[in-house]
Amino acid sequence: MSSQDEQFPAAAAAAPEPAAASADEGMTWWYRWLCRIAGVIGGMSCACAGLWNCVTINPLNIAAGVWMMLNAFVLFLCEAPFCCQFIEFAHAVSSRADRLRAWQKAAFYCGMAVFPVMLSLTLTTLFGNAVAFATGVLYGLSALGKKGDAIAYARIHQQQKQMDEEKLTGTLEGQAL
Repeated sequence: MSSQDEQFPAAAAAAPEPAAASADEGMTWWYRWLCRIAGVIGGMSCACAGLWNCVTINPLNIAAGVWMMLNAFVLFLCEAPFCCQFIEFAHAVSSRADRLRAWQKAAFYCGMAVFPVMLSLTLTTLFGNAVAFATGVLYGLSALGKKGDAIAYARIHQQQKQMDEEKLTGTLEGQAL
């Protein structure tokens, strides 16, 4: 325990767990791991493509490459903090990223991936950011929630059909009078 935790034990005990916050979203364990693995692979593709992008003389390509390497660092920091264990603030950033909602992560990752493509539209930036963008899409799909079961949809459809028939019958009876 640190000296700050010794001074304020109630505040240290009341700190929210990052796993508890992300478990409330309804993501299954395998989907959460899929998103994390996609983030790590996206970070690797951004880093490699960003480094390759910097080996030119075009300043926009260099700027896009630097941004892609920054994207890789952020992806590693948020999705795989064990890769950044020698950076002091890595755990704090990772726990804060775990507390974000899925749609916030989706917007952040997709926005990060689109910016270098807008700077320099080349195959390197397109393919380098594709997996990082796909990570944002995966988080966005999880924000939409689970697909409903067929029985519930059939029941809702039957109720709507019955209501439509009652309305139609009511209007026909009203015209007959």
